Amino acid sequence: MINELKKDSPYFDFASKLLGKREMHLCNSSLKRDSIDFLNEMIDFLFPHFSNKIYYSPEDVIAKLQLMERNLISLLKIINGKNEITIEKTANKFISRIPQVHDMLWEDAEAIYKGDPAAESIDEVILAYPGFMAILIYRFAHELYKLDIPIVPRILTEHAHEITGIDIHPGAEINSPFFIDHGTGIVIGETTIIGKNVKIYQGVTLGALSVDKSLMNTKRHPTIQDDVIIYSQAVILGGETVIGKNSVIGGNAWVTQSVPPNSVVYSKIEVKVRSNENYFDTMEFII
Repeated sequence: MINELKKDSPYFDFASKLLGKREMHLCNSSLKRDSIDFLNEMIDFLFPHFSNKIYYSPEDVIAKLQLMERNLISLLKIINGKNEITIEKTANKFISRIPQVHDMLWEDAEAIYKGDPAAESIDEVILAYPGFMAILIYRFAHELYKLDIPIVPRILTEHAHEITGIDIHPGAEINSPFFIDHGTGIVIGETTIIGKNVKIYQGVTLGALSVDKSLMNTKRHPTIQDDVIIYSQAVILGGETVIGKNSVIGGNAWVTQSVPPNSVVYSKIEVKVRSNENYFDTMEFII
């Protein structure tokens, strides 16, 4: 009788579909939380600015690296599709990259400090600059992405997106040093390649000309060579688009073709200056 009542319910078909989806997309509910916890553990370890923990000797540091490797193994076990031996090798490869990533991040911080007259110290950059935090999280996520770890790299970069307003896909290849100034609204696509000493301002988009799913395995986003400056709200699109070394892309520029080295690209806008004493245009007050 109970089974008959359940089958007669208007929600029976929905319930069956829901159960099927839950089984097909089984994913531990702690994956996102544990991923961000592991990220914060790495940040606290590499930068004393975010932790009261004191390491007294090289042995302490090595022990912490070993602990983080075990924590990463536990995180990866949440994700289906990898056996234990593969998981351990993957975790070991990631941990082995931490010294290089640490050096790159300090280069990034120094570049921001030297390039921003408003920055009073490298410590201020590390603690207070959203651009540096977005780069920091991206560099960890990128290493995980290169190891073909699913989901976690995107969880980390979307976490960075939430807290900084900067959206960097973990697949992008970004050299060091890299300088994001202000940063809000920046979008850097998956197949973007960025060279050394590149500086990007708020609102810049490094995107694709097409979002067709069939292009997922092709280079869809631009290449930015060394020593390029890209000012606010500039849009650069296309996988074949290359911005040559030592070029400057002006604010609000729309670029869909390659630019040779040492170029200046700008959008020409007429600006008029007038007195407001004897001028009235109703169109300017329409909201």
